[in-house]
Amino acid sequence: MSKVLALMLAAGRGSRFGSDKRVARLADGRSLLAASVERAQQVFAEIYVLLRNEDDPQTLGLVADCRTIRCAEADQGMGHSLAAGICALADQDADAIAVLLGDMPWISANSLQQLCEQAAPERIVYPLYDGQRGHPVLFGRTFWPQLLNLSGDHGARELLHAHAAACQAVILADSGVLRDVDRPEALLVR
Repeated sequence: MSKVLALMLAAGRGSRFGSDKRVARLADGRSLLAASVERAQQVFAEIYVLLRNEDDPQTLGLVADCRTIRCAEADQGMGHSLAAGICALADQDADAIAVLLGDMPWISANSLQQLCEQAAPERIVYPLYDGQRGHPVLFGRTFWPQLLNLSGDHGARELLHAHAAACQAVILADSGVLRDVDRPEALLVR
């Protein structure tokens, strides 16, 4: 099986939420970001959380030994954040990087495992639920140089279109691959 690193993007401002959603509490008392990281830890041996320069990991509910990457240009958009994360991990021994979002704690561990099983250096893997593409997206090492050139707030969507033949959709019965938190009421939905 391919070695897959996890890169959790958590440097955005979450402006639609109205406050720092990363510290918003779930019903069980965990912060949204901590719950997302804990879910990823069930599958990935190495998880890196991408934060803004000024972030305090413990204030965000992360454990002291959590691996973090800092992005000074996070306010310029998800593309900048993703490029910073890939740059920091480019020398790691891995076949693929799973790009997770810090506001998606409801993805099942089984779904993450199924995605990892399809990962390969020359492949881009993503989940499909009810015909919709979700998260995380796993980028094989072949695509890392192109991820380094991302900027702005577009993320890697254009990369998926440009390399459609390398994309592998994994159909999952898991609505968690679509469920993120943009507004406070999203925390209440079961």
